[in-house]
Amino acid sequence: MNKRKHTYYSNSVPKSWKKKKSSLKKQLMKKQQNKLEYTKTQPAPLKKIIPLKNRKTRYFDNRNQSTWKFPTALLFSGLLLFILVIPAVIVAMFGDGKQEDITTHEKEMEATVEFGGSPFSVAVMRQANDTVEDIPLEAYVAGVVASEMPATFELEALKAQALAARTFTVNHLLHGDAEENYDLTDTVKHQVYKSEQELKQLWGKKFTENMNKIKEAVQATEGQILTYDDAPINAAFFSTSNGYTENSEEYWENEVSYLRSVESPWDLDSPEYLGRETFTIAQVQEELAIDLPEGAPLYIEMERTESGRVSNIAIEGNSFTGREIREGLDLKSSDFTVTQNNGHLIFTTEGFGHGVGMSQYGADGMAKEGKTYEEIVKHYYQDVDISTITETAPTLVSK
Repeated sequence: MNKRKHTYYSNSVPKSWKKKKSSLKKQLMKKQQNKLEYTKTQPAPLKKIIPLKNRKTRYFDNRNQSTWKFPTALLFSGLLLFILVIPAVIVAMFGDGKQEDITTHEKEMEATVEFGGSPFSVAVMRQANDTVEDIPLEAYVAGVVASEMPATFELEALKAQALAARTFTVNHLLHGDAEENYDLTDTVKHQVYKSEQELKQLWGKKFTENMNKIKEAVQATEGQILTYDDAPINAAFFSTSNGYTENSEEYWENEVSYLRSVESPWDLDSPEYLGRETFTIAQVQEELAIDLPEGAPLYIEMERTESGRVSNIAIEGNSFTGREIREGLDLKSSDFTVTQNNGHLIFTTEGFGHGVGMSQYGADGMAKEGKTYEEIVKHYYQDVDISTITETAPTLVSK
């Protein structure tokens, strides 16, 4: 027992990744320093101080008031009363007495942007009530964008999300596993979808503003999908990267030409960038189904991918992929470090999501810099084209 090795982390991180990671963190620190310096250098607003002896005392009495002010006020009041009352009297006399079907409040809650015709409908399994709804494609895409990306994001980022959501849908309908009576679920198994009624409850008074913005993004990309070699792509997306997206084969099994690791420095400003989870040794044993010694530091080795995420990890000889640890312990990212303290393992993560494809916070960052949705999707999905559904998937359109 006295010869037991203490915690060890392998130095297998690629040197190129270390330099890139250091550069990204320096960018973030520089941004924060600039904000601090700006705040310090701003002068406090000057207040005009009037000496007490120079202040004039005002008297609110009837001295020096003009004799014409009272009749004028009376005349103005009478005119205002006439303007307000007469239209109501006319409506009462000549109106048909019918009430509008929609109240003013309900009208305010209706989104005004409408779509053209959708080429087909999508059969969506609604998990809450275990029913299948046939939803026109563009309305479905709007419900997905509203559920998967914050409505506060830039319009160009929302357009990129609409394009990714529509492409995912078409690709799944063409190549995905067919279910007995539906095409997709409304959960993270496929894409999260909420109806307008659900979104009204979620957004409240913001519904009309948010939904019109979402529909504008969907309408701007209506009928468009992303293709590679004239076929719809697997338009994977996630919340926040660690500064780089991941190569597809590092997280999934297959290498995909358009799902390559690219820089995404905008994610450093995401509120989801850093995370931390603490587990007892007993919890780790239970979640990972392994036996670990108690009362001594654990021997841990790690290997990392080109993007800096954990590819493989060995805990006391028990081997896992970074993905297995992330999913087994429900971590936000597979880019993590592990520290040990008083019988606990502390996992610190960078990024949120699997890391493959388009980063949503990265897309928003690009949009804030003036990039268009075409530039955004072509950054995260390498060498793709923007095509139409009618050209690429005529069999779906002819349903």
